[in-house]
Amino acid sequence: MIKIKTEEKIGDIIFGYSTGGSHLQEENAILRETIAQLKSELDRFRQVPLMVCELKELSRDGAIIKIPNGNQFLVSVAEGCNKLRAGDMVLVEQKNLTIIKRIQSSKGFNVEKFVIVEKPNIPWKELGGLEEQVNEIREVVELPLKKPELFKKVGIQPPKGLLLYGEPGTGKTLLAKAVATSTNATFIEVVGSELVQKFIGEGAKLVKEIFQLAREKAPSIVFIDELDALAAKRLDIGTSGEREVQRTFMQLLSEIDGFKNLGNVKIIGCTNRKDILDPAITRPGRLERKIYVPVPTKEGRREIFRIHMRDMDTAKVETSRIVECSGGFTGADIKAVCTEAGYFAIRAERTYVETADFLRAIEKVRRKEEEGKEYVTMFG
Repeated sequence: MIKIKTEEKIGDIIFGYSTGGSHLQEENAILRETIAQLKSELDRFRQVPLMVCELKELSRDGAIIKIPNGNQFLVSVAEGCNKLRAGDMVLVEQKNLTIIKRIQSSKGFNVEKFVIVEKPNIPWKELGGLEEQVNEIREVVELPLKKPELFKKVGIQPPKGLLLYGEPGTGKTLLAKAVATSTNATFIEVVGSELVQKFIGEGAKLVKEIFQLAREKAPSIVFIDELDALAAKRLDIGTSGEREVQRTFMQLLSEIDGFKNLGNVKIIGCTNRKDILDPAITRPGRLERKIYVPVPTKEGRREIFRIHMRDMDTAKVETSRIVECSGGFTGADIKAVCTEAGYFAIRAERTYVETADFLRAIEKVRRKEEEGKEYVTMFG
C-alpha cells in the first residue's frame, strides 16, 4: 500500500494527469472519492466514545498502552499525535486501540475522584477543650511551615507528619483543618480505604499521584482519614487482596520517607484504632509525633457548648446543668444535642431554646448511642 503524505501533493499529481484525457479524468474522480472516504473514516475514528488508557512505553514498533482492566497492548500511533511521553493518559480507538490523542492535563486525572482538595476556613477558636492538642499540632505543622529558618538555625529537621488518634467525634478532622487554615495551606483529604484499588499497582500509583499533587500545591497538608484501613499490621500469610493493600502501604511509606523530599508537605494520619497500626508508619522519620485526642472534660464540654450555642437564643438555658448532664459526650455528640434542642424548640413553635429542650436532646442522643452499641454487640 502506497502511503500518500499530503493531500496537496495528491491534488497536484491528479491535476497533471487529468490533462491527458478522459481516462485520466475518470481516475481523477475515483481518487478524489477515495480521499473523501478516507477523510470521513478518519473523522469517524476521532469521534467519541474513545477509551482512556495509560501510555506505558514508546518504541520503534509503536506504543505500549495499559487499558483500564490492566491488560497491556502494543498499538500504533495516529499521525499528528506528537510529544507523547511514558505515563501520559491517552485516548484510543476501541476497535484497534490506535492512539488518537493525548489528554492535555493528565495530572490529577485519577486523583480527583478519590480526594477532596480545599482551602479550609476553620479558625482555632472553633475548637473547644483541645488546648494541649492545639499546641502540639501547631509545633509540628504550623511552625515549620511559617518559620522554617528557625529549624535551620537550631540544626534539626521537623517531623514530616503526625498521627491523631482517639474516639470518634472528638475533633481530629477539625484539628487538621484548623492548622491548614492557620498556615493557608492546601488541604488534601483522602480516606484510607479509597487508596485500596482493584487492580495490581493502581493503589500505589494513586498514592504517588496524591503526593505529586501535594508538592505542586505546596504548602499543603495531606490528611489520611481511617489510616488503619491501609496501614494495619502486615501478615506473612494473606490473600492476593491483602498483598495488594501491602503494596499500596509500602508506596505510602516510600513517599513519606523516600528519596523525594516532601518540602512544604505535611502528612496527618487519623485513626480510631492505633493498636492495629503497623509500627513502620509510626516510627521516627514518618508519623513519629502521636497526639491523643480524648473525650472532652467538663470544662471542655462547656467550651464546645459555648461554640455551638453562640447563634442560639439561650437566655433561658442553665448551661452548668447541661454540662453536668452531658458527661462522656464527644464534640460531635454535643453538636447533635444543640441541633436536637433546636428541633424541640421549633416543634413547640418557639424561636428560643430552654433548658428542658437540651435535657430532652441529651437523653435522645444518649439513647441512640446505647442502641448503636447494642447493635454492634449483637451483630459485630
